[in-house]
Amino acid sequence: RVDEWTDVDRKRVMNDIITTMFNKKFMEELFKLQDLYSKKALRTVYDRLAHASIMRLNQASMDKLYDLMTMAFKYQVLLCPRPKDILLVTFNHLDAIKDFVRDSPGILNQVDETFRQLIETYSCLSAGEFQLIRQTLLIFFQDMHIRVSIFLKDKVQNSNGRFVLPISGPVPWGTEVPGLIRMFNRSGDEVKRTEFTTDGNYVAPQREGSFDLYGDRVLKLGTNMYSVSRPVETHMSGSSKNLASHAKENIAPNPLAKEELNFLARLLGGLEIEKPRGSETGFRLNLFTTDEEEEHAALTRPEELSYKVINIEATQ
Repeated sequence: RVDEWTDVDRKRVMNDIITTMFNKKFMEELFKLQDLYSKKALRTVYDRLAHASIMRLNQASMDKLYDLMTMAFKYQVLLCPRPKDILLVTFNHLDAIKDFVRDSPGILNQVDETFRQLIETYSCLSAGEFQLIRQTLLIFFQDMHIRVSIFLKDKVQNSNGRFVLPISGPVPWGTEVPGLIRMFNRSGDEVKRTEFTTDGNYVAPQREGSFDLYGDRVLKLGTNMYSVSRPVETHMSGSSKNLASHAKENIAPNPLAKEELNFLARLLGGLEIEKPRGSETGFRLNLFTTDEEEEHAALTRPEELSYKVINIEATQ
């Protein structure tokens, strides 16, 4: 669009994307028991979701958006105080999404339905099962070390792209502040206590976050990291080569995961996406400072990292 980006445009784009993302059939497919998607499969789905509205991104901006999303999510999973808190991170995501569509009751109901499915599916899992989920996600992201300026400025990411784990602050809910060793006899009676000094400044958590449809999540991971206005850029220099060496991973997912992906892409491909009306051609989102910078990024990106969107004919 040649005119200024307006609230109407923003609301329309968010509504289109969220409607597509929380489509009933799409959600039913995601909630089925299945193998984890490959990196290419995830990227294909992400491309379709990002382009579910009148917004368009070229390859370089799309790559940058995807890199930012994956590193932000990796950070959230890595810093969860306990495995079950992954669910609180997800609820923070959904709370924010609901705020985007608070004036659209129909879409809000779609998100709430997904909320209820999450609570029903995951709230009854054991700590061990949540630990398995967390480890599976971290294995998926373990070779991705893209530097993000907002993390670098906040000192939560090193210059090599690895995250910094804090050794101070609240301990996980249900645990005690370290510094005390208790010894018991064979009858289970405490017979001795020994204290030791810790390097961190730990405190006990005041309360547990809410796992209900509404409530205070307490945990801040998964909330808006741009709540304080500042320029943000994903730095690709030095990280592209590192990514390139792993780009050929998961090219051939197992047949079950591939079949699930085909069905999922068929659902996405069959969704009604609102086309620009009349002479309106939509708008292009550029995540770089200038068009020239975006073009340069597209030219210098390694060929192995180029993701191709798979077009699937739903009628066949």
